[in-house]
Amino acid sequence: MDSSNLTTLSEEETSGSEDQQQQQPVSAFASASVPIRPPTQSSLQKYAPLDWSAYFDREDDIRIKDTENVFHVYMAGTEGPVVFCLHGGGYSGLSFALAASIIKEKARVVAMDMRGHGKSSAENELDLSIETMCDDVVAVVKEMYGDSPPAIVLVGHSMGGSVAVHVAAKKSLPSLAGLIVVDVVEGTAMASLIHMQKILSTRMQHFSSIEKAIEWSIKGGSLRNVDSARVSIPATLKYDDSKKCYTHRARLVETEQYWRGWYEGLSEKYLSCTAPKLLLLAGTDRLDRALTIGQMQGKFQMVVVRHTGHAIQEDVPEEFATLVLNFISRNRIGPHGVEVSCVEAPMSQPPPPKSSRWRVRYQDSADHSSLNLESDVGKSNDDNLLHDEQPFP
Repeated sequence: MDSSNLTTLSEEETSGSEDQQQQQPVSAFASASVPIRPPTQSSLQKYAPLDWSAYFDREDDIRIKDTENVFHVYMAGTEGPVVFCLHGGGYSGLSFALAASIIKEKARVVAMDMRGHGKSSAENELDLSIETMCDDVVAVVKEMYGDSPPAIVLVGHSMGGSVAVHVAAKKSLPSLAGLIVVDVVEGTAMASLIHMQKILSTRMQHFSSIEKAIEWSIKGGSLRNVDSARVSIPATLKYDDSKKCYTHRARLVETEQYWRGWYEGLSEKYLSCTAPKLLLLAGTDRLDRALTIGQMQGKFQMVVVRHTGHAIQEDVPEEFATLVLNFISRNRIGPHGVEVSCVEAPMSQPPPPKSSRWRVRYQDSADHSSLNLESDVGKSNDDNLLHDEQPFP
């Protein structure tokens, strides 16, 4: 454009134009009334890894005597019973990081990297048979605490839940005071096995960076909590020098021969455990027949955690931690086992006969059923239980 063709406005015209602009009513939708949107985070910032030390207090390598096996553990807390956490297949001990930062205020937490996962190393990392993994857990507990372990609450998610049930059913841990199983049920697990090979082989295998792997875990739906993914996902990866990229640490595709053994007969084994039990599920559709009957008979407590995926402890860590601590409190599990408070009855009042000491009250409704135990001399459970902790909330 030729600048010679441009004319200069006079001062009067300029001021008149400014006055006209000032007299125009300001619209509610004018750009000046719209708040400035803060700059969005880049993918590198949003999915940047977080260090485990913000959640756990320390880490250690537990070497098993007379073997080449070394199991990595993360620990938190100094008092109370030990909440011993076992992760699912393809995860790591850091799967429990965010929840551990809450639980450690009232209990000790140990989260173990299972064989073939995380920072653990074993002579045969592909031996994920249920027997071998159970032996690994018992060996780690023995190495950590010797012959006098504190009270232990076993918490297992998915594959780790199966291991926890088998350890409890075998009575391998004499100080076992509680069992919490997270989103694994025999019927659903057995039915899904035929699809697992395809799911594992078709998932993304290579990542240009750790941030990309974290982003994939969130956008792909396997995890829903970004902060938890930023802590846990890095430990599930290893760097492949030949391909110059990150791949999955656990070689689950090569362990198919053991999958059926993880879940076969799991419901009956779970029901046979004498320790107090809690089953956390992401949906009622996961409950099979044996567990449905057992739950109605009051053999365990069940909580359906809404608005979460398979990894409940990662997706809603605050709610998960609250459920674990409430379970410990309700069952009065202390650092040395169940703490029983004895109240001596007056000599003039003999204790009630055994046949009437407890009465069972069932409550049924259209959308939930619960089993409450009440004592003739006082309620056995806390009066302040959250309503969503009742079976079939």
